[in-house]
Amino acid sequence: MNRVEQIRVALQAAFSPQLLEVEDDSHRHAGHAGARDGRGHFNVTVVSDAFAGKAPLARHRAVYAALGRMMETDIHALSIKAFTPQEHADRG
Repeated sequence: MNRVEQIRVALQAAFSPQLLEVEDDSHRHAGHAGARDGRGHFNVTVVSDAFAGKAPLARHRAVYAALGRMMETDIHALSIKAFTPQEHADRG
């Protein structure tokens, strides 16, 4: 299983999201100091009821916790967009 699939499985298990997008953006950071050790750059969008009542920082912490050890071994940089279904719908 590749890293995108691992991220997807971990976030699916933690949040049962209505929408989950995972993009590997590592190719755009080739040569970057953090990419030299093989860890990647990723963008995730997670839409889940699990974020209801949580501040943005708490949502990000929950995503980091769901990814666990991958944050140390596989992920150098992670861009997170975490919304409730209503917030996502309001964005149009």
